[in-house]
Amino acid sequence: MNVLAKRALKVHERLLEFYGEPIWRNPLPAIDELVSTILSQNTNDVNRDRAFDALRAKFPTWEAVRDAKEKDVIEAIRPAGLANQKGPRIQQVLKAITEERGNLDLSFLKKMSVEEARAWLTKFNGVGPKTAAIVLCFSLGMPAFPVDTHVYRVTGRIGLRPERMTVEQAHPHLESLFPPETYYAAHLNIIRLGREICTARKAMCEKCPLVKLCDYGKSVMSLRAR
Repeated sequence: MNVLAKRALKVHERLLEFYGEPIWRNPLPAIDELVSTILSQNTNDVNRDRAFDALRAKFPTWEAVRDAKEKDVIEAIRPAGLANQKGPRIQQVLKAITEERGNLDLSFLKKMSVEEARAWLTKFNGVGPKTAAIVLCFSLGMPAFPVDTHVYRVTGRIGLRPERMTVEQAHPHLESLFPPETYYAAHLNIIRLGREICTARKAMCEKCPLVKLCDYGKSVMSLRAR
């Protein structure tokens, strides 16, 4: 295990001590998670859930969403923002999956390797590495590590990834550092840390359980001590 991998494991263990074992929610079927994650792009969880619930209330099935008038889908998902982009994107993905598979059941992905399943999902327009990883990790229980804005920022500050590494590059990089059995908990706890303590506007290093493991935190605390 290299130095960065050891640090990643310590980060996971320290966050478990600080926050405990996280539980997100009951797993959604993979197609539900896929739509939910597309809705989550560039918005918060509250607005994502409002849009998702509105969509499910208006249309009884995903087939009905797929075949609906575009304007009706757009109207239903307005709470998520960027509805004019997300509505057509969701319908296009649902149509493309149906054309290839004949239905919208994604459970077949569990029979693939993670890389094969990721490649299958990301070939659809609007499904990037983060969206694919969320579906694989949270719906299908497969070892994929999603990198959202919080995970990207926090791992950069800690020093777990090169500063100039892109979000896309960060997915395989962080998957190589964290043990697969830690992906679920590490992802959720790092997000919580990013929302509550290691925020974008100000890192509250004095409150952070990772300050002794963090390149950024050690520099900040050193400056404050002068």
